[in-house]
Amino acid sequence: MTKPDSGTSASHLIPAQRNMPDVPNVRNFRDAGISPMRSGILYRSGSLNRLTEVGAGRLRELGIRTVMDLRSGVESDVWPGQTHGLDIEWVPIPALPDLDALKAMGFTDFTGFDGKPWPVDPAALYPFMATYGAAAIAALVKRLAEPTALPAVVQCAVGKDRTGLAVAVVQSLLGAPWDQVLGDYVRSNVELELTAGPTSFLDEAGVTRYSHPVNEALLASAMDTILTGFGSIPAYLAPHGITEADLDALRSNLLA
Repeated sequence: MTKPDSGTSASHLIPAQRNMPDVPNVRNFRDAGISPMRSGILYRSGSLNRLTEVGAGRLRELGIRTVMDLRSGVESDVWPGQTHGLDIEWVPIPALPDLDALKAMGFTDFTGFDGKPWPVDPAALYPFMATYGAAAIAALVKRLAEPTALPAVVQCAVGKDRTGLAVAVVQSLLGAPWDQVLGDYVRSNVELELTAGPTSFLDEAGVTRYSHPVNEALLASAMDTILTGFGSIPAYLAPHGITEADLDALRSNLLA
């Protein structure tokens, strides 16, 4: 995978939307099926904690079978996902370890964590997610390799960072060109109204924090962490149980 200069703007790469679903009260909901992937199979979004009955009807129309939730257990407890009777499987796959897990791994430097169990500075967060989120991304890939899981939604709090990286890994694994992967990733700035800069929000503990725009340098830093450490995405996922059979099944399920 060849990445462009991470210092350039990616705004020109944002693709036109294909069949953009309107799911009320769910932020950043969109089809993640960029070329050469199939559309209508994999969706990405922010949390479904405010999903309405009308929104649930839209998910039913899309045939959603599985929601893969990358949020932490604390986030899920504070903002539980809503289904309104949808016949879906809700799969918790926390993308980042909690503080106790980090300490168990031997992590001792918590500079810049600001009370959170992971860095709050985006520049530090992305390499961190690539390193400590590998098991969760592998679990996501494993589920997407199961035909009965599809169509599926991958979600986190706003569908920007954790979902952004996880989906970019899947898209790259399936051979999507970097400019298209990047274009889909930076679309979150438009969908979340971040084009003018950071916006404030209350986190699960009621603390005011800021949601920052994404850019190519952030995603490139995570991909560099993966490729420098392992050489390829399959090699990155292999220690967490992803086999060539899983990758073949993933291609069969998601490629056009």
